[in-house]
Amino acid sequence: MDGPTMTSGGGHDWAGTHLACQQLVEVVNDYLEDILDADARREFERHLVACEGCTAYLEQVRLTAHVAGRLRADDVPAPMMDALLTAFRQEH
Repeated sequence: MDGPTMTSGGGHDWAGTHLACQQLVEVVNDYLEDILDADARREFERHLVACEGCTAYLEQVRLTAHVAGRLRADDVPAPMMDALLTAFRQEH
């Protein structure tokens, strides 16, 4: 990938650069947590205006965070919890 890599708090000069979809995906949580620097945030939002797919992705992440934030351990049946924990452990 050419150009600077977008990071939170960055120190990069984002003026005139174009954010790729993969870069947006990598920093979507930083955007939602409001920890991107001003230039990175502007470039992120500029990309959203032009990219319907990334706009939909951002809304999916927002909705997932909202729904997951309301779940309690009691809401997840024990067999499902075990399956989720096993899958998580295999990934990490």
